[in-house]
Amino acid sequence: MEDDKYNYFYEEDLKNVIRKFERMKKNNENYFFDVIEFENIIDYYIESNNSSRAYDAALLASEQHPNSVSIQLRKARVFLDKGRAVEALRILKTLESIEPGNHEIFVAKGTAMGILGDIQGAKKMFDFALTLDSEDPGEILFSITSVLQNLNYYEYLIPYMKKLIDLEPDFYAHLYDLAYAYEKTEDFENSISLYLKYLEFEPFSDSGWYNLGIIYNKLEDYDKAIEAYDYALAINGQNTFAIFNKANILCNQERYSEAIPVYHEYLENEPDSFEAMTYLAECYEKTGDLILARKYYHEAIELAPEYADPWFGLGIISLESGNPEESLIYLRKAVRLDDENPEIWYMLGKAHYARKETKDTLRCFREALKLDAYYSEVWTDLGKIIVRDGFVSRSLPFIEKAYKILGDVPGINYILASFYLHSGLPENALKHLSLAIDGDKEMFENFHDIFPDKLLTRKIKKLLQEYNLR
Repeated sequence: MEDDKYNYFYEEDLKNVIRKFERMKKNNENYFFDVIEFENIIDYYIESNNSSRAYDAALLASEQHPNSVSIQLRKARVFLDKGRAVEALRILKTLESIEPGNHEIFVAKGTAMGILGDIQGAKKMFDFALTLDSEDPGEILFSITSVLQNLNYYEYLIPYMKKLIDLEPDFYAHLYDLAYAYEKTEDFENSISLYLKYLEFEPFSDSGWYNLGIIYNKLEDYDKAIEAYDYALAINGQNTFAIFNKANILCNQERYSEAIPVYHEYLENEPDSFEAMTYLAECYEKTGDLILARKYYHEAIELAPEYADPWFGLGIISLESGNPEESLIYLRKAVRLDDENPEIWYMLGKAHYARKETKDTLRCFREALKLDAYYSEVWTDLGKIIVRDGFVSRSLPFIEKAYKILGDVPGINYILASFYLHSGLPENALKHLSLAIDGDKEMFENFHDIFPDKLLTRKIKKLLQEYNLR
């Protein structure tokens, strides 16, 4: 009861001193606070993430108590929170000469060095802090690990976190933090092992299951990823990140019918998500429900008219529905919004080709290949168009130039092989066909019709037979 009474009065005292400080700031006055009062004021604002007030309090405290180490240390911490590491270091170097055995000073110095990018210097400070006498080394390790987490130095965090776990094995949150550190360093094996160990003790941690799902997703173990997301959602049905990620996996696996209700569930929680609206529209498009596909693409555009993907989706629907004129309207809009997406340029080219606008088609294909030289579908269609339209002789120098610049891109080699074959240069054709097959054997199927049997030499036929391509 006595402890409760003390805490009650302490909280009341803190409230009163904060009110007094706020009143002082409001009235532009200057009150005196003792060291303990200032310590509590500064700590309160730091913990409340009110850096502006913490800074004001630290400056005034420093003026009223210039010789207080605890005040100066808090001032340094406030500077660190504001990213002013150099100024913090100046204060800390002075404090170091006054209290050389104060581990808090060296942890703060390590923090400053970490902010400045000197991680090796930071490590030296942290390691030195751990050598100093302390009743609670776990407290020092906790401070160090917190700093390294905040600065995203996960590689350096791991050994300190292991030491902390050895000291506090029953504090299971440390397992979670270490698992997360391994995840960030892409050591997924150790990360999975630790998340699973953590979940043995904390089976109702939706964040633990969610993070496990993320790792399985990265490893392309999609069944386990979905299972982990389902566990997270069973614990917390409002974990919208888990809902969204699950829907995306189903969509990427072309399980569109399964993805649709999951996207709907996500949109019930996040109705303004134009990305989810677009993905939902794509699922309806893939399942053949073009009415709903158009509906949700248009709703996505209403939410975010500057987002290219729904315009692109509408363009594809129009093109595949036999309306290239309408498709051009949507695809032109999409490419204006995102002119660095090779897929949009490619589909815009196909829309032009549907209207027999060969010049515009080739221009769009060229833009797509500038962005992605390995875009196989573009090379396939480009080669077929040139052969069909009888542009081989005129186009050959440009393809040869592209080959010199880009090197052994399979698509270029297939086209060159075809062009040389049509130009009566079978040895050149054989050379580039061999390079093309070595680069991407399966891609030959796309170019099959521009290698007519009547033009094939015995050597080329033998090459194709060796690779079971005829």
